[in-house]
Amino acid sequence: MINLDIASSGMQAYAQHIEVLSNNIANSQTIGYKEQRIEFQDLMYDHVKRVGLISSDVGTTIPTGMQVGHGVNSGNIYRINTQGELQETANDTDMAIRGRGLFRIEMPDGEFAYTRAGAFNVNQNGEIVTSSGYIVSPGIIVPDQTISLEINESGQVFAKLPNQEDPQLLGQFQLYRFINEKGLESIGDNLLKQSPSSGEAVAAFPGTEGMGTIKQKWLEFSNVNIVTQITSLIRAQRAYEFCSTFIQAASEMMRTANQVKG
Repeated sequence: MINLDIASSGMQAYAQHIEVLSNNIANSQTIGYKEQRIEFQDLMYDHVKRVGLISSDVGTTIPTGMQVGHGVNSGNIYRINTQGELQETANDTDMAIRGRGLFRIEMPDGEFAYTRAGAFNVNQNGEIVTSSGYIVSPGIIVPDQTISLEINESGQVFAKLPNQEDPQLLGQFQLYRFINEKGLESIGDNLLKQSPSSGEAVAAFPGTEGMGTIKQKWLEFSNVNIVTQITSLIRAQRAYEFCSTFIQAASEMMRTANQVKG
């Protein structure tokens, strides 16, 4: 029965691995998406013969012992926060971050979320917002008569207005970082939320204090490598099938053993 449990743990772990890989592949074109990776852990062991036991009266010890494992478990699923591919767009409010940092988003409930997805727009009030209408901090308002926007690498936003030779400075975006960005909680809509594991948000202007810079009219796409994901998916599917085959073989062995006893 233990053998069936071991193979069953493998099927459960690899089924979750397949889900993670499928999610990566599905989001391979999602703006700002970061590849997720699953981490496996072996389960408890039965110590049939413990390592280091004394094996004779003269003090010799067992060098390796005998430990029988109980299978595998999926431990953690975490993000790989490497830079995604940058693609040029024609939208004045599109922004990509080159290097470290996250945009801060003001949620309807007053909380803050964070994102690498810089596909922003302007709403009816002139505010720069996400595709869901959430305000991008610090809440820069674009004048109604603006001809064009210019956002420099430092996050300063300038508006070209009629009958004005020099662009008008509207404000400046800040970027945010966490001591443990893998500890941020995913809440959907390309948004991440602070958690006890992530630590507190640290703010700085783009290009300062280790922060990345902003590239206007560009977007950062997913960092998922499709070829690598498909290769890993094939391996995970095969491992799942091997565990299933083992369960079938073990069931046959148990049936045969019961027939012999009968």
